[in-house]
Amino acid sequence: MNTRRESEPTPTKNRTTVERKSERELAVMRTINGPARIVFEAFTKPELFKRWWVPKSCGLSLLSCAPDVRVGGKYRLLFSHSGSEPIAFFGRYIEVTPHSPLVWTNDKGDDSEAVTTATFEEQAGKTLLVLHDLYPSKEALDAAIASGSTGGMSETLDQLDELVVTQGASLGRS
Repeated sequence: MNTRRESEPTPTKNRTTVERKSERELAVMRTINGPARIVFEAFTKPELFKRWWVPKSCGLSLLSCAPDVRVGGKYRLLFSHSGSEPIAFFGRYIEVTPHSPLVWTNDKGDDSEAVTTATFEEQAGKTLLVLHDLYPSKEALDAAIASGSTGGMSETLDQLDELVVTQGASLGRS
């Protein structure tokens, strides 16, 4: 089993850990500085999701975000990269339970559908977020890693952490 840290811990930041669990499974773990309720909302409310999902350093823009967050509901994300043709990502929600878990597919229009499970475990006002991806084959996971699609997770989750702290403060969280 290989464990790779995308960023080393600093006194003010939580560490994002990316771990290949098996030939087909990848887990990303991060403690977020806020309650599970707000972290869950950041995944399910488009106005919040748009503010953290795309790593700022990658040059992508999230043009649209249309989730129907319910069992059987679908989502569609439309991205643009420096004037290129927009790229769509889409899927459907398999399980939606407030605060934990949230399960969705990542469809590509072929047989390489991966399934992501997000869990939100609150402890002392912080949330252990685990994103568990199950790919249809070893080759599909290898291709995702080779394409760099997991490379921005640390920055993305830094942005989520900042959003959750800001949202908590604006709600008068104690």
